[in-house]
Amino acid sequence: MSFSPILVLHISGGITGILSGAVAMCFRKGSRGHAVAGRIFVIAMLCMSGAGSYLAFMKSQTGNLMGGVMTFYMVATAWATARRRDGETSMFDWGALLVALAFGAVAMTFGLQAVYSPTGLREGYPPAVYFIWGAVALLSAAGDIRMLVRGGVFLGAQRIVRHLWRMCLGLFIASASFFLGQQKVFPASLRGLSVWFVPAFLPLVLMLFWLVRVRFTNAYKRTASTHPAGAGFHKQALQG
Repeated sequence: MSFSPILVLHISGGITGILSGAVAMCFRKGSRGHAVAGRIFVIAMLCMSGAGSYLAFMKSQTGNLMGGVMTFYMVATAWATARRRDGETSMFDWGALLVALAFGAVAMTFGLQAVYSPTGLREGYPPAVYFIWGAVALLSAAGDIRMLVRGGVFLGAQRIVRHLWRMCLGLFIASASFFLGQQKVFPASLRGLSVWFVPAFLPLVLMLFWLVRVRFTNAYKRTASTHPAGAGFHKQALQG
């Protein structure tokens, strides 16, 4: 069986992204290990989602294309959030906003088309799939608009929350796609087992845990805003 270079990039990026994402979650937030694993995760996930989007577009696979585009957007904007200085924005942020708005509008339109379709489907997917994707995209766009209106993100909980939920959602898309959507590559005896829901949904569980911890506790100290955003972000000290 032969594989195209794009497919190899997609598969290797996905495996590396899931593994490095799991490693990043094991390290204390702000530690060097977390930062190194996070950089590997970002590169791998961008390769995976970019290659996957191209393959899905060439094969007219709407659902996979939407998943790839949203994963790329989430990881790219999460990375940019960690690297920005306080109160800094760029054309990248405006471009990302347009992507999220366009994605959300298309997803909602497809959802409505599925609702009124005689089969209740569009491209083989029910309305709920499109509405969920659309809601996530528009929620993300609202966050982008809020950031741009305020003149950027700042150190502390605001920056960490934006970085955290976007990274974790990107990891969830990858893990769910693999553990639940690609079981055909598993040995026959391991297919269809309920246990695969655990690694698939674990990123969402951890995301909720850390969002609550960061947003509603004093878990993180705010570092001096004179440091570059990337350095400042990784110097956030976890208490307790």
